Amino acid sequence: MIIAQSPVKTAGRTPRKEGRPLAELLAPLDEIARTSPNLVANHDAQFDANGKRYELPRYLFVGPRGGDTPIRIGIFAGIHGDEPEGVHALIRFIKVLEAKPEIAAGYYLSFYPICNPTGFEDGTRHSRNGKDLNREFWRHTAEPEVQLLQADLLARSFQGIISLHTDDTSHGFYGYARGATLTQHLIKPALAAAEQFIPRDERPIIDGFPARNGIIRQCYEGALTMPPRARVRPFEIILETPATPPTHLKELAFVAALQTILLEYNQFIAYAPNL
Repeated sequence: MIIAQSPVKTAGRTPRKEGRPLAELLAPLDEIARTSPNLVANHDAQFDANGKRYELPRYLFVGPRGGDTPIRIGIFAGIHGDEPEGVHALIRFIKVLEAKPEIAAGYYLSFYPICNPTGFEDGTRHSRNGKDLNREFWRHTAEPEVQLLQADLLARSFQGIISLHTDDTSHGFYGYARGATLTQHLIKPALAAAEQFIPRDERPIIDGFPARNGIIRQCYEGALTMPPRARVRPFEIILETPATPPTHLKELAFVAALQTILLEYNQFIAYAPNL
């Protein structure tokens, strides 16, 4: 893996003086989970930070039966606390799935909407320990949030993971494609779907990496990924929205990309036996 220095992604961003309470933000999902046959809320993953108890919220959406073995996908947001777009997009997407569960037919979807609770509360990129959590994975970290996420990544054996981010150095939507070869076939239609709402970043260098048609094939060391020695390599996609467009367009772009990935992967699974 080629390692590049991360550009500073803080232009035009100032920490929020007081973040929205996490329980209030997640209340609509917890309300859905109380009566939904599809959505299960899990608030058991907890840790301490500066004498206060925090949780790493997790939600499982069980789609209608679509095959012999459910497809397990993990979807992550908010690992940088000053990137709320992905958090709100996941909440919106879960509401879409609850209204139209057939979109998730054949899937077990694990949602992690706020991977950096203290950073989100403070409106800062880093956690309250001063760490960029997206540089801590699989590096013997002591950060509790990363330890909890790594435990799930090990235990759940996801067939694919998707992370949502915001880049305030970009003016277009783009993505990282890693892992299984089929990742390329998933991210291309996903970016096309997002392009209905936000233009694509067509620059040859994005975030310090070579890019083509808005797709980067390298990544930073320590980013949220599946275990390096995973027996079967899943697809790994990172979707990045620019910071400047209106919030609702950023959310819609994420939702369109996520829905497209589910559709495309289901089609691949259905077609694979004929290859």
